[in-house]
Amino acid sequence: MIETKGQIKKWGNSIGIRIKKDILENSGIGLNSNVKVILIPEKAIKVKDIFGILKIKKPTQEIMREIDEELDIGF
Repeated sequence: MIETKGQIKKWGNSIGIRIKKDILENSGIGLNSNVKVILIPEKAIKVKDIFGILKIKKPTQEIMREIDEELDIGF
């Protein structure tokens, strides 16, 4: 598997991804080769976009105190 970056460009009536010739030569892939392409945008993904935003009305110190009380097993 070879990992490289590319840019999607308009190519006539189609869209194409250009790959540098030396990368293709070193990988053994040539014209008309069948390949699998996995597209991952370089745009940074924010955690809040994945999980959302947690809105808590209690102060952090109070939440930590509650956790400590729940974990206290009386040793």
